[in-house]
Amino acid sequence: MNAGTKRVVAIVVLAGLGFYAGWLKHKRKDAAVHPWTGFRPQAQAATNKMSLSQARFSFTTKLVRHEAEHEPVPPPPPKLFRAVRYDSPAGKLAAYISQPAKDGQKHPAIVWIIGGFSNSVGDTPWEPATPDNDQSASAFWKAGIVTMYPSFRGGADNPGYKESFYGEVDDVIAAADYLAKQDYVDPNRIYLGGHSTGGTLALLAAECSGRFRAVFSFGPADDVGGYGAADLMFDTSNDKEFDLRAPKLWLNSVQNPTFVFEGTSHPSNADAVRIMERASTNAKIHFYTVPGFSHFSILAPATQLVATKILGDDGPASNIAFTNAELVHLNFRMK
Repeated sequence: MNAGTKRVVAIVVLAGLGFYAGWLKHKRKDAAVHPWTGFRPQAQAATNKMSLSQARFSFTTKLVRHEAEHEPVPPPPPKLFRAVRYDSPAGKLAAYISQPAKDGQKHPAIVWIIGGFSNSVGDTPWEPATPDNDQSASAFWKAGIVTMYPSFRGGADNPGYKESFYGEVDDVIAAADYLAKQDYVDPNRIYLGGHSTGGTLALLAAECSGRFRAVFSFGPADDVGGYGAADLMFDTSNDKEFDLRAPKLWLNSVQNPTFVFEGTSHPSNADAVRIMERASTNAKIHFYTVPGFSHFSILAPATQLVATKILGDDGPASNIAFTNAELVHLNFRMK
């Protein structure tokens, strides 16, 4: 058990896979919960002598399906966002960026990864949502934090194909590089966050790069094999393809403060978070399984809390930390 983390012993019973397939299809904008399918035997966490970035350096992923969305992003409300293109190794990719305050100051910024498998970004950032399932991360831009919502290769009308948590890691880092060049962004205060599949991708990016001042991963998977073959574009007969996408195998690669959150109420990825907590020996990573919230309802109050922490994190190095009391009382943050 990590210091400052209140462990809650719970058994999360997931419904049958047929139910989840229908549920996810119906709620296309919702990030996928991680029902363990048995599709891939769980890789055993080990202390890797090389970093994830080193392991990826000499490896080229093999895609067995070449899928892309070919749909442009919708125009955003101009008072709130602007649509941009950022340069990544795959080419110019679409993103939204919240409109900055016109005060001539440099502001903290966050790259936020919305969940799902489309690699696209739609109207979620500004679409009204209920507190029990608010995936907008609007708490950040409403607090004055510059918020970037990137799409990735193969998503929107972008070049390239979906790589299922591989090349997308490079796109995430490229999004931070784009933000750092904006004259209204403090390049030393760029953060990363994401939910569900976005949380998994954020955690992989944290394991590949020290680019981000702090990282906030909500409801990630420990191993993408749990998502099932239907949403994975790579050669699933090759274990190395999985291993280089399994966050729990590379926890020692994380260089900067990283915080992993999940609710314990159904539906939930709390089991995956606990697996990673048990595997981790890295003091930079902090795991929080929070009772009273689900995979979705934790987002609204917790992102409000994270936004408050970011605004106060203005020293030479990040001072962000979370207490048990703050997490136990998240309900009081609901507006």
